[in-house]
Parts: sequence; C-alpha cells; structure tokens
Amino acid sequence: PDTILPAQSEAKARELIHSAIQALGGDAYLRVRDISRTGRLSQFGSNGALMGFVEVFDYTKLPDKRRREYSKRRNIIDVFNGDEGWSLDRDGIEDTSAATLDAFQEGLRRGMDNFFRFRFNKEDGIILRYGGSDLVDMKQVDWVEVSDREHRVIRIAMDRNTRLPIRAVNFQRDPDTRNPIQEVDYFSNYQPIQGVTTPFRVARDRAGRRVSETVYTSIQYNTGLDDSLFSRASLEQRWSQIGKKK
Repeated sequence: PDTILPAQSEAKARELIHSAIQALGGDAYLRVRDISRTGRLSQFGSNGALMGFVEVFDYTKLPDKRRREYSKRRNIIDVFNGDEGWSLDRDGIEDTSAATLDAFQEGLRRGMDNFFRFRFNKEDGIILRYGGSDLVDMKQVDWVEVSDREHRVIRIAMDRNTRLPIRAVNFQRDPDTRNPIQEVDYFSNYQPIQGVTTPFRVARDRAGRRVSETVYTSIQYNTGLDDSLFSRASLEQRWSQIGKKK
C-alpha cells in the first residue's frame, strides 16, 4: 500500500467500503433503525479462561440507545441513552458512572457499523487509506484504515471473496497505564436476516486476550422499539415487578 499515491489509496479504500456495505445488504443495511437480539454471552478472565456465560437480551435503537438484559429472569439490566445511563441489579437502580458512559460513547465513535451507517461520506475530516492484502483466519482479505479528526484509527479486514468484514481493529490507550493497546472485534457466522447479512457470532479481544464472545440465536430488525424502553422509568417499572419485598 505504500507504493501507491494517497489519492489512489483513498479511492481503493472507498471502493472496498462501498463493496462491504453492499455485501452487508446495501440499502436494507443502511435503513436499519433498531435491532433486537437474543443470545449467549461468554466472558473470559485475565488469563483467558472462560469465566462463565449468561443469556442476553439486547435491544439497540440507532444511533445511541442500547438496553441489555441478562439471565433468564432478566433481572440485571444496563440502559444507555445518549449521554445518560442507568443499571438495575438486585440492589435497585443507580446512575451509570461517568467512566462507563464515556466508554459507551467512545465505543459508538469507534464502532464499525456506526462508521458505515452514519460517518462514511457524511463526516468531515475522515481519512481513508488502503492497508494492503493479508491472510486472516485462513482467508485472503483487504485491509482498510480509517482515521478521524480526533486521531482515532480503525482498521477493517474484508474477505476478498465475500467482501464481508471479518475483523475490526481499534488502536487506543489503556485508561490506567496509558500504554497503547489494540481492541479487536471478530465477526463470523453471517446469515441473511430481512435482507441484511448479519454476523451471529461476535467476539472481542483486548490487549491480546479474549474478553467476550456473543453467539446470537435470534436477530430482528426494525421492530419499532419505543424510546421509553431506554429510560430510567422503564427500569423503575421493572424494579416494581422483581424488586425486593419488604
């Protein structure tokens, strides 16, 4: 990639992103407004060992609302709504910490789907670069590198045969040590759902070790999720049903 001119590199990267969006469903992918998912979330310890897994019910309303309910009882819930957030557990409801909110919002800015749907061709200051070809998970891929005005860098690997993204790499700094680290998302087991080619397995590594993996069993798009689902009032209503009795 270093042997081609910057304009050619940008044109190649732009072409690959267009191809990826088309492979993901084109207009159907871009018109997604909400997502309802059910699956199993596995979490891993600092040594990479599986710590356990839990059922998860995940509701997203684009671009910045998310609700996750855990376990069959769905008695542990995290809600994010833009720059606000709340959580419910066995002790009741509390506001989400500022650090957790910052991490959620930063995740939105670094997210691959968020970039494809809301930032690509719409945001000033985005720089695109072709990152070359490679062999990833025994598949021939092309890399695209994206950077923005705030110096975030995202590298996306796209399967040369299917054009689907199979890996997204974020470069950031550890909040405690300030050392540079990589956070890698893996996308696999793609299936067509309502015209959208959808990964049913999503895993994440951070600083070279696996931290989570979600295998979805059901995914639906554009079911008309109401804004009230992403509010503190919705958690208060749920607490009235499952909370501790005096």
